[in-house]
Amino acid sequence: MSRITKEESSPVGFRILDLFAGPGGLDVAAHVLGHEITGIEWDAGACATRGAAGMDTFKGDVRRYRAALFPRAQVLTGGPPCQTFTVAGHGAGRKALDQVLEYIERLRKAVEAEDQEWKEIFRTWRQISEELRRRELEAKKVRAAKSKVDELRTSKRRAVKDRLEQLGRSKDQVRKFLKDLRNPRSVDFAFDDELKGLLKEFIDLDDEHHRLREVLEGLGDERTGLVLQPLWWVIERSRRPGSEPYEAVILEQVRAVMPVWNAYAEVLTTLGYRTKTQLMHTEAFGVPQTRRRAVLMARLGETSPANELFADPLPEVPETHEQYQAKELSSTSPKARRAGTSASKRPREMWISMEKALENARKISPRKVHRRPHFTVISNYGTGGVPEERGQRDDNAPSATITGKVSRNRLVRKGSNEDLAEFDRFTHAEAGVLQTFPVEYPWCGNDVSQQIGNAVPPRLALHVLCRVLEPELSAAEAEARLEQAVSDLEAWKPAGPTKILGHRDLKGHPLAQTPPPAHS
Repeated sequence: MSRITKEESSPVGFRILDLFAGPGGLDVAAHVLGHEITGIEWDAGACATRGAAGMDTFKGDVRRYRAALFPRAQVLTGGPPCQTFTVAGHGAGRKALDQVLEYIERLRKAVEAEDQEWKEIFRTWRQISEELRRRELEAKKVRAAKSKVDELRTSKRRAVKDRLEQLGRSKDQVRKFLKDLRNPRSVDFAFDDELKGLLKEFIDLDDEHHRLREVLEGLGDERTGLVLQPLWWVIERSRRPGSEPYEAVILEQVRAVMPVWNAYAEVLTTLGYRTKTQLMHTEAFGVPQTRRRAVLMARLGETSPANELFADPLPEVPETHEQYQAKELSSTSPKARRAGTSASKRPREMWISMEKALENARKISPRKVHRRPHFTVISNYGTGGVPEERGQRDDNAPSATITGKVSRNRLVRKGSNEDLAEFDRFTHAEAGVLQTFPVEYPWCGNDVSQQIGNAVPPRLALHVLCRVLEPELSAAEAEARLEQAVSDLEAWKPAGPTKILGHRDLKGHPLAQTPPPAHS
């Protein structure tokens, strides 16, 4: 079940290639739906987890592979790293986003140009790649220079502290002076010539620090190029002579990436795909967690004019559960909204709480899910921009977004904020369950919390895969399909570990085999 085979996939199954595959959130969902899937992932920890889970995996940078190496892949999925788009302050996120959109526009024009030959499209991509490479090399030099400046700033700050202590300043006074150095031009050291000299040197270093940071923001980083990779793979399969286009494309990331997916959709439409971008609230799809994901879905258009199934844009993935609101008026409560649902549609279910999700998982694996009294989760993050005001969520509600810092969240007794004597942190298995991984998922390697936080919620992936890959199902058939898939997902267990592959393993791999001629 967990290994890709050399036999042809079933009539229902697809052969999927997953870029930036992570620990296997989309992969395990694909498996329970009967699809064959291969992932490409560079992180050693995620690869260790994938290997233990039996997920077919090539380790390495996606840029070291290319679409032509996997000619038998029918579906392309992935979630390229896009953290630069969410960087707060100084416009870094906006600059990175604008830069990516500019590159996508250049690719769109190359694809749409009349009588555009493949070599001209490839030339555009090569120019973009070379430009990104130059930016990366320049950014590397600037980061090295900034690191030296930051070391000197730290040294000067330490010298200021030492001098203040020599002058007999109290700890509180020293602490205030050092805090004021965040805006060094506002600091007054007129009472001591040595401090005045240190302050001038610190200001010069601070100015250089800000200048270099602005240069880095303009250059972007390697993730700018990574986010373009899925689009290029689709273009290559669609335009390269002798290649066949992917039958479907599914991409997901944080909500800040939606403008990128919208720009992608314009290019994919030109390439003959029906597309849909959708901001999905995970709790509205049965995930016991509030999280918003930007999803791009595309399906290759039907060539037969008599078949109107693929004539229009793809429909949205329908929500099956209520969206969570921490403070709801009685008139807009989940019960009230369900009562007003149209009789022609099945009423949405209540969102799933942490308590219910963990209870269900404990029935499957009592040894991996602890039995606790009712609890409140106190987040590692502040709320409203105030670090001291930690976000809180009771166990009868969905979890807040699971991040790479989930292991730092504290669990206290509900209603009293009294520390639990034991089990005051989520285990890896429990955090995985809140991300809708099977409770028996074999988390391995380094920084497991980060793996879990970055993963695609498998239950969300079930909904998207079903909608995009099985559009012919009726509403009742899709409902039954998802119900069975959710049950299979919860009960999933690894069949055994698999070897992590590299470039040398491409020869003979099922997705790397050249497809037989159409007439054979």
